[in-house]
Parts: sequence; structure tokens; C-alpha cells
Amino acid sequence: MSLSDFVKEKRALTKLTQPELAEKAGVGLRFLRELEQGKATLRLDKVNQVLGLFGYEMGPVERDRNLL
Repeated sequence: MSLSDFVKEKRALTKLTQPELAEKAGVGLRFLRELEQGKATLRLDKVNQVLGLFGYEMGPVERDRNLL
């Protein structure tokens, strides 16, 4: 599941509109819309502000070393 789909799903489950979620997370509405649209470059601290409302955060994840 993509990050954008994850946020949309969590927002729908909590019955929040985009403006409501943006306000609760302390991010701008434009940022939230870009997040839900799958923008490739976003500030990690702001992503974590949104994810934090749902009890999640993004961080380093070890990759399969055989891919390098």
C-alpha cells in the first residue's frame, strides 16, 4: 500500500475531511492534498505529523542488501 493510500484510508476511517486532518496535524491543506496525491518529494517531519495522529511514523527501514 502506498503512503498516499494509507493516509486516505486512515482519514476515511476517522471520518475527517482533508481540512480537518490538516488542522489537527498542524500542516497546511496544500501539503495534505499533495501527500494524498502521492507527491514524490515531501518533508518527512510533516509526513510524521500527519501519521502521528494515527499512531504511526516513517523512518529508516533496512533494505535487502542483495539489491545493491
